[in-house]
Amino acid sequence: MIIEPRMRGFICTTSHPKGCEQNVKNQIEYIKSKGNIDGAKKVLVIGASTGFGLASRITSAFGSNAATIGVFFEKAPSEGKTASPGWYNSAAFENEAHKAGLYAKSINGDAFSNEIKKQTLDLIKADLGQIDLIIYSLASPVRVHPVTGVVHRSVLKPIGSTYTNKTVDFHSGKVSEISIEPCSGDDIENTIAVMGGEDWGMWIDALKAENLLAPGATTVAYSYIGPSLTEAVYRKGTIGRAKDHLEATAFAITDSLADIDGKAFVSVNKALVTQASSAIPVIPLYISLLYKIMKEEGIHEGCIEQIQRLYQDRLYTGNEVPVDEKGRIRIDDLEMRPDVQEKVAKLWIEAVTENLSEIGDLEGYRKDFYNLFGFDVPGVDYKADANEVVNIESIA
Repeated sequence: MIIEPRMRGFICTTSHPKGCEQNVKNQIEYIKSKGNIDGAKKVLVIGASTGFGLASRITSAFGSNAATIGVFFEKAPSEGKTASPGWYNSAAFENEAHKAGLYAKSINGDAFSNEIKKQTLDLIKADLGQIDLIIYSLASPVRVHPVTGVVHRSVLKPIGSTYTNKTVDFHSGKVSEISIEPCSGDDIENTIAVMGGEDWGMWIDALKAENLLAPGATTVAYSYIGPSLTEAVYRKGTIGRAKDHLEATAFAITDSLADIDGKAFVSVNKALVTQASSAIPVIPLYISLLYKIMKEEGIHEGCIEQIQRLYQDRLYTGNEVPVDEKGRIRIDDLEMRPDVQEKVAKLWIEAVTENLSEIGDLEGYRKDFYNLFGFDVPGVDYKADANEVVNIESIA
């Protein structure tokens, strides 16, 4: 079938298998071009199919020749209906890994559930024995608690008062004002339950209980801080409370792994176009301005460049992992450079519908968004028939 992007609000409801495959190949080539990283050899990536999780799996496999297990929750294809992009990404990754002689298996299901944890632990026992590195990169708006059965839904809201600021519809380029009402009731607790550190801790506890963590094992979860522009709705809002909980969990996990000399870190990463960030008011406008400045400065990075630098310059240098005063790895250092943030703040004041295409990089934002779904990827013939039914070798 000929597959075209179909939009519903801020979501694309189709994805292109060949475009996703090319995207994965491009990331693999980037990692191979950067040389070997003396990193972990047996890696579990929880949330492995898109964004930073996918980049972590690629970097582990093709930077350090690691065996990888990827856990994700994606929609499989059916006749006449495309899969979610993460399915096609994972299929392409496994194909390339197997061609390179690397172990790669995947598990598709709800990573919050006890069933998927058990399935993953059984696979590690059978095939790998112990794990050296666990990447935790889950992004979900809902969590069914595996013990209580309660359905928790996260919200992105300010705390205490209404937040009003500019935003942009990245499809039309229209800049407008938006107001977000403050959280109420159990919003904070629910958001922490979904996006905090409890599930990360449960994964590590389960792995340790079955003796599946190698001596000196490391685990890393991904977070974001962002600028003062967005902090009322992000870092000082409900999501920020969840991120605080995630960061506190890193210390608790490190304490629990002291007997095997294991460590847990939170890596604060750069603002990037993701399915999640596209739906957050204010963020698309901020990113389009940020991209323009960082590209002009020659310091722009996508997911794969970020994670390659995290591994090469932070995690696997042979020295102590450098952290900030709160114990976090800061790979958002280029985004948060004072000169970059000053320029963004200045452009933010100026930004209107009429000038955004000049002062911002809205086209770059749109391109990255379509790339997430396998569209607008150079070298792919979108007029050609594509087979939407693609299997993941270890799942089929």
